[in-house]
Amino acid sequence: MSTLTLVHRQDCPLCDEMLAELRELGRTIPLPPIEIVDVDSDALLQRRHGLHVPVLLLDGTVVCRHRLDAPELQRMLRRV
Repeated sequence: MSTLTLVHRQDCPLCDEMLAELRELGRTIPLPPIEIVDVDSDALLQRRHGLHVPVLLLDGTVVCRHRLDAPELQRMLRRV
C-alpha cells in the first residue's frame, strides 16, 4: 500500500493549509494514509527540503511543494 508523507514545520501556515486541503480531498477520493513528518526532526530532511516546506511525497517521490497540486496527486495515484 502507498503512503503519503507531508513534510512540514511547526507554526507553518502553508503546512496547515496543505494538510487541511489533503483531508478535504480525502473526502472525495480515496487517499493512502498520510504520515506527517517535522522537517526539523531529521537532518537529512532539513538538508533536502529546508525552507521548501510543505512538501508532499508519495512513496518518497515529490508530488508538490508549498501548495497542494491535487491534479498531479491524482495523476500519480493512478499510476500506483
